[in-house]
Amino acid sequence: MNKEVKEFRDGIFSLKTRRFGKIAELMIQKLYNYDDSKTVAYDLLSKKDEKIEVKFSTVLKKNNSIIKSDNLLESVISCSLENRMLSYDEAKNNPFDCNIQQIKSKEFKYLYYGCFFSDKIMICRITKDQIKEDKKIFYSDYQHRGNTGEGQFHINKYSLDHHLNNYLIKFLSYEELYNLFK
Repeated sequence: MNKEVKEFRDGIFSLKTRRFGKIAELMIQKLYNYDDSKTVAYDLLSKKDEKIEVKFSTVLKKNNSIIKSDNLLESVISCSLENRMLSYDEAKNNPFDCNIQQIKSKEFKYLYYGCFFSDKIMICRITKDQIKEDKKIFYSDYQHRGNTGEGQFHINKYSLDHHLNNYLIKFLSYEELYNLFK
């Protein structure tokens, strides 16, 4: 990957929640020619008026160490995104947890979701019915106390293959993503 694309990828990994989510949303919108939703209930609208939701996560090594005075310097340095990003191949052998959250399945027909690995992007699609019916997704419709109608599921090294085998649409390189918006 050239310097410009690497900086682009690193910038994506540096974005926080809403700004990162907007990148994923614009990626799906551009790839599949969807329209803006004109509402906050769901993200996009297909040409057939199907409601689309978009949820992605970055793949980072888990960091379970407790920061103490004797490991502070090492802990902070090891937390940099450069040190924590996982490639697709590395993710199969390293603990990671991508939380696909704030899923309001009453609000959409299709969920586009996936993982931003350090070397490529995994794009999956699932229907709202499949989310609840597929027991191997381990969907929980309970995310926060008192919060009804909003759930989550996790993608990790143990569930990755299930998502790949059942819901993968495509992999996208960072070069392809970069060129999509260039």
